Amino acid sequence: MEKPRRIWLTTLFFIITTLATVTLIPWYGFSYGFDAVEWTTMGLFMLFTGTGITAGYHRLWSHKAFEAHWLLRLWLAIWGGAAVQNSILHWAGGHRRHHAFVDDPAKDPYAATRGFWYSHIGWMLRDYDPLTSDFSKLQDLKRDPIVIWQHKLYLPLLAVINIALPMFLGWLNGDIWGMLLLAGLLRVVLNQHFTFFINSLAHIWGRQPYTDKNTAKDNDFLALLTYGEGYHNFHHIFQFDYRNGIHWWQFDPTKWMIWSCSKIGLTSNLKRTSEFKILRAKIETQYLNASKRLKGQQAREKLEAQYQAVMESLREWSQFRQQWLEGKMDQLEDLKQQYKEQWQATDLKQKANELKAAFEEQQARWKLARFGQLT
Repeated sequence: MEKPRRIWLTTLFFIITTLATVTLIPWYGFSYGFDAVEWTTMGLFMLFTGTGITAGYHRLWSHKAFEAHWLLRLWLAIWGGAAVQNSILHWAGGHRRHHAFVDDPAKDPYAATRGFWYSHIGWMLRDYDPLTSDFSKLQDLKRDPIVIWQHKLYLPLLAVINIALPMFLGWLNGDIWGMLLLAGLLRVVLNQHFTFFINSLAHIWGRQPYTDKNTAKDNDFLALLTYGEGYHNFHHIFQFDYRNGIHWWQFDPTKWMIWSCSKIGLTSNLKRTSEFKILRAKIETQYLNASKRLKGQQAREKLEAQYQAVMESLREWSQFRQQWLEGKMDQLEDLKQQYKEQWQATDLKQKANELKAAFEEQQARWKLARFGQLT
């Protein structure tokens, strides 16, 4: 079968920028050196560009995980475009199809099932995707004037942010070429490949605590390079959550940025997956993994019984807590009557805590069962 035509503009761009990065930057550094202002500017540009992709292109426009004030949308559109990863319309359209058809070699634009090279960069070098300019299913984005403005002025914006701005700052600092090489060239190349790692490495290397129905993996190291995008297994099952790293200790500066902006009115309607849905997904995945690993009928029967017990405990806890949080007092009164003989406390929070404790006890037994240690 004949390969699709090569896209020479994209191919030459990647070749030239890569060769320039590995030759010109070391040569200039040894010959003339880079100062602290140039490295600091590059770091800030990396942050602005990276979060333009992660908070803007990805979580805001591709997944609608939150809403943003027009000033923040403008900022994210400008700096996301500076990553040289195409306009919002192109990027979000391809990414939504990636989620809809993940791992399908015919429909996923950068399917990891076609290999590392293809999912990392190869998919952009040839005309593989006939839908790349089909925006018919992006009506929500087409109603955003900033998205349309960025799409129309994409190339001029690239030139201003990636060439004119570094040259101007370099002129102010007394070294135009040094600033252009670091804040322009090196920043673009690094940011691109860090983003591409999520399409490639994050579907190859890592763990799958929430689902094994696709190749997406959680990877803490990739999260460091991509402002939190490395928690990709979580993202593929809960794609509309504004967080990728859900624990406080997980490195997700994009999440922190979105949350912080909500405190000053720049973001709103931050979508979060309930902890019960997350726990259910984890336990289901643990059950599938343990059932494949455990040997012997007795161990499998104990696993099944404990799985049903922990899921029932989780269901009771989540049902009660949801009713409590929503303030459905009439339903809670019915529950109080139903459980009147089993408990005397009238404090609803206390009852929720009791159910939580019961679940945690079942969860401890579940851990023993899935490792074949339950007696």
